[in-house]
Amino acid sequence: MATNSTTGTGLIQSLGIGSGLNIQSLVSQLVAADRAPMDSRIARQTQSVATQLSAMGALKGALSGFQSALTPLATVANFQAMSAASADETIFTASAAGGAVAGNYGIEVRQLAQPEQLLSKPFTSGATAVVGSGTLHITVGSAGFDVAIAATANKLADVRDAINGASGNTGARATLVYGVGGAQLVLTSAQTGAVNTIRVSSSGGDGGLAQLNYDGTAGGNYTEAQKPQDAIAVISGVETHSAGNVLDKAIDGVTLNLKSAKPGTAVGLSISNDQSTVIANVQKLVTAYNTMQGQLHALGSYDAAAKKGGPLLGDFLLDSAEFQLTRGMTDQVAGLGGGSSSLAAVGITTNSDGSMSVDSTKLQAALTADSGSVARLFSGTNGVATRLGTVLGNMLASGGAIAARDANLTTSQKDIADQTARLDAQMGLVQQRYLAQFNALDQLMAQLQSTSNYLTQQLTNTAKIGNGSTG
Repeated sequence: MATNSTTGTGLIQSLGIGSGLNIQSLVSQLVAADRAPMDSRIARQTQSVATQLSAMGALKGALSGFQSALTPLATVANFQAMSAASADETIFTASAAGGAVAGNYGIEVRQLAQPEQLLSKPFTSGATAVVGSGTLHITVGSAGFDVAIAATANKLADVRDAINGASGNTGARATLVYGVGGAQLVLTSAQTGAVNTIRVSSSGGDGGLAQLNYDGTAGGNYTEAQKPQDAIAVISGVETHSAGNVLDKAIDGVTLNLKSAKPGTAVGLSISNDQSTVIANVQKLVTAYNTMQGQLHALGSYDAAAKKGGPLLGDFLLDSAEFQLTRGMTDQVAGLGGGSSSLAAVGITTNSDGSMSVDSTKLQAALTADSGSVARLFSGTNGVATRLGTVLGNMLASGGAIAARDANLTTSQKDIADQTARLDAQMGLVQQRYLAQFNALDQLMAQLQSTSNYLTQQLTNTAKIGNGSTG
């Protein structure tokens, strides 16, 4: 009996030789039908885990945003911020630190601090005039440095460059000015103040550098283009001097930046509590709280019309977070007397939809009446910012509930990937089994077809023999 040599066991046929069936297509359809229920289940699991991970990310983002808004209100010192205002900022500007005390002052700026400036005698040959070689010794105040002048670089321009490039020179600047009499060396102190005088001496070399010496005596090698002087200011009748134009020790916690002198005129300085910054920080906190609550509501809401709930609808983690944060904002703070024991008492109230709003006028009045109590309301041991910071810190900690949920979801993702790999392997075996069965069927049908053809041929031959004998 003839058999088809191409239908060996394990060979994949697209079209069955014996059956005429598209074996590959049939096997693919059968395998797809077998795995469809499991694929659907894995797809649902994959989507669910992805949705939950996205929801956890949104939850962490909402909580982190609110946590950032708490920071400026978590420290008592931030409620003690002071502001300083000058009545004329062309005369002086001012800033105040936490140690400043509220008050008003009259500031008279009699003179500004300035550096000494020396102008040498003119050199008629200009910048190329030969000065000499050796060493210049320059002091500014109590600090000094040496400048080596080589015989090969002994011109006036060389001296200028050597001074400016000398190691250890932090006190003097040199330049040249040019006039009808020639070039003149200008030495300017880098520091203001009466004590920062410039002195120049020389040694060694050819002695030519002596024409740049200066001991402070009038009529020497230099003229004093500008004398060194201290800043002089009178603060509420008290005269103070400073080598610089920044006075940071004249008034506790206050820094004055002197801009110009106006002798005989007292300009007002006002030091006060910086309520505007505190109010702005409180407003930012309330805005962040409302934003966070909106995000949490979206995660746990239910749309009746669409019959669809948020990804964390009914989730204990979300419900617990909302409960703790709402209580943290609205509960009274124990141990505070007077009218500042709750946010509502200082103008921060809850609206009908759960959001909060700030009455700036009422908050400002509370700060004016007793800024210390308002500070303790937020940043005291059990203050609003303190207790909310603890709640959020626990939630967002690496070992907290959200991190644990993320870890579980990540494990679920790995499990799903493992399920998919196992399903792929299982379906590979199923496909091989179906192919083997259909190939065996095809072989059988080929054999049957061959047998049928043989019998038909034999019957035909027998009939011809019979016909021949009767003829």
